[in-house]
Amino acid sequence: MNFSTRIRLENELAVLEPLEESDFERLYSVASDPAVWANHPNKNRCEREVFQNFFNGAVKSGGAYLICDKKTEKVIGGTRFYGYDKDRNSILIGYTFYGTEYWGKGYNHSVKKMMLNYIFQFVDSVIFHVGAENYRSQGAMKKLGAKKLREIVVAYYGEPDRRNVEYEITKQDWLKFGENQ
Repeated sequence: MNFSTRIRLENELAVLEPLEESDFERLYSVASDPAVWANHPNKNRCEREVFQNFFNGAVKSGGAYLICDKKTEKVIGGTRFYGYDKDRNSILIGYTFYGTEYWGKGYNHSVKKMMLNYIFQFVDSVIFHVGAENYRSQGAMKKLGAKKLREIVVAYYGEPDRRNVEYEITKQDWLKFGENQ
């Protein structure tokens, strides 16, 4: 891997800060709201012990971020790069969540765009796994120009396997269409 998934990224709306073990309480303050997880495959992540497992997996991934509102510097969610595949020169982006007050305000689109602009300097393809019943996130994938590949079962870190829809954006398509969104 000739790039870092531990780099600070920012744009006009958000700052992505590499996640540290000391960030648990800051992130859990957002994650403790059951409404945050209502559309996610594992709906009980609002429970402290369950979120601790999720957080441990995020730290272990080496590519997890706090999402902060640029104006207020408040933590508003989390996301990560993970699963780099050297043979396919691809990486996954996912495990993304936001506090409900940030839904529908452009943060997710803006953050994904920032992540894609950064990572496409190094990889040819980005894969997303979205819960099979998470229609809100599936709609967000379509708005980004991601193509639906297939339904698969995903093994989550220390959590039950869940049905997901796999989406992909290639570097070629992003350079042609996605950057201008």
